[in-house]
Amino acid sequence: MSRQANRATAATAGQPRKRRATRATPCPPVSTCDASNVIPERLLEWFDRHGRHDLPWQHPRTPYRVWLSEVMLQQTQVSVVIDYFNRFVTALPDLPALAAAPQDQVLALWSGLGYYTRARHLHTAAKLCMERHAGELPRDIDALLALPGIGRSTAGAILSQSWNDPAPILDGNVKRVLCRVFGIAGWPGTPAVEKQLWTIAETLLPRERPADWTQAQMDLGATVCTHANPDCKACPLREACVARAKGRTSELPAPRAAKPLPLREAHMLILRDGDGRVLLERRPPVGLWASLWSLPEQPDLEQSRRWYHRHFQSGFDHAQPLQPLLHGFSHYKLKIQPLVIAVNVERAVIADNGQLRWTTPAELSGLGLPAPVRKLLQEPKA
Repeated sequence: MSRQANRATAATAGQPRKRRATRATPCPPVSTCDASNVIPERLLEWFDRHGRHDLPWQHPRTPYRVWLSEVMLQQTQVSVVIDYFNRFVTALPDLPALAAAPQDQVLALWSGLGYYTRARHLHTAAKLCMERHAGELPRDIDALLALPGIGRSTAGAILSQSWNDPAPILDGNVKRVLCRVFGIAGWPGTPAVEKQLWTIAETLLPRERPADWTQAQMDLGATVCTHANPDCKACPLREACVARAKGRTSELPAPRAAKPLPLREAHMLILRDGDGRVLLERRPPVGLWASLWSLPEQPDLEQSRRWYHRHFQSGFDHAQPLQPLLHGFSHYKLKIQPLVIAVNVERAVIADNGQLRWTTPAELSGLGLPAPVRKLLQEPKA
């Protein structure tokens, strides 16, 4: 991401520079190619011409903005993250602001990105930085790794892009590129393959322009060496690529062994009072959608009925079912059956408290809601 060949501090990282015209030189076949020199040279030349230089977290580039973008980009594409990033930094522009924010605000800003543990870890890490590091991200690999939600690759990306410190990364894009270029067999998530990839990533790390090198690797995997239909003709490493030479680009990296996803079912109650407010229930602090506000949920119709009658005197028999909603997670699929009920009589137990609250439509945008719940509440019939 850097604009300078030898940027020493983050203060100058976001400053634009004049790009020098560079001339690509042919790379000999991998058998005679000095990978540790040629691959960084070729990739950085390509990056100067074709890399992404105008992402919002690059201007200005601060440790906080780099960290936030890296956490958001875990398991999420850049095109999706940009709007969330801009909205997040507008509301919480720096680390102290994030640390001081209530959890509901953080989760609301994150709502829709999924993997909400990332947001909770981000919030907790900001508070720890206030306690341990004077309100700043530490410029130390071990101190970064001690913060929740920051693994080795994320720490390397923070160090290289914030301070131009040489540090390897190994996100999904980089794993794919290295597996193809070096012909690494096996699923990259296994410890043995990952260890091999880390060794390669460390070997390739150039002495100069580590920030640009980090971004160049990610850009190549995201825009050229893609999961499906890689554009090998446009790849600066095509002559050194084992997968291309052996016709194995579709095979590498090896996929994880597929397992059929189990299907779970849940009933969600959309309860509205006479003022048009909807009843929300706080999720437990651990587990699925931890600490988010959601709709009252039970495994089946009968348990939903029992829950309803613990809080309301009548009305369940008039529940109107909506079209079921199927939502996918990494380990299973969830089939949600929504039931809409107009509530007229409220028991005292439903008064707003830490676990239940009546919420107006205008208040929904300020709360962290699971994506399928937000979708249900936006449906015209809901």
